[in-house]
Amino acid sequence: MKKLISIFTLLIAIFSICCCEKEPAREPAVRSEWLPFDEGIELARNEKKPVVIDFYTSWCHWCKVMDKQTFSDPEVEEFLAENFVTIRINAESAKENYKYKDREYNPIQLTRAFGVRGFPSLAYLDREGDLITVVPGFVPKDMFLPFLRYIKNECYKQQMTFKEFLKKKEECDEEK
Repeated sequence: MKKLISIFTLLIAIFSICCCEKEPAREPAVRSEWLPFDEGIELARNEKKPVVIDFYTSWCHWCKVMDKQTFSDPEVEEFLAENFVTIRINAESAKENYKYKDREYNPIQLTRAFGVRGFPSLAYLDREGDLITVVPGFVPKDMFLPFLRYIKNECYKQQMTFKEFLKKKEECDEEK
């Protein structure tokens, strides 16, 4: 009887492992691609899309956490790819030169020009390439996606705060 119970328990364990595994993470239908600054600005202008710029450093712990927990989420990747142009800038590099608003900047200078003071920091630009805002620090997925929708829907143009947008269940007037 003990053998029968042991075999039965073993079969249940094997069945639960084989049949009840977690579903693998969903791959995004479209992946966002992080572009160099000039290439991203040009693409945004051509596609009439807003821009997210990720200012990071190689030593920044929270930049790595943001990559792992927020940017690599399939829902985030898909939303970014469909609605935004994504640009990544190493804020400590001085190798490249970028043109923004008729001025030349290296990444260090551009980081300062955007008012970035800590890392990670995300700058949001409108469809014309004008700065909307810079958000410093780690942003978890559950706050990042609503903020992306707030920017995409241009709720800021209606003088609606992000807090009001959340209170209205992520809706703003459609008048644009």
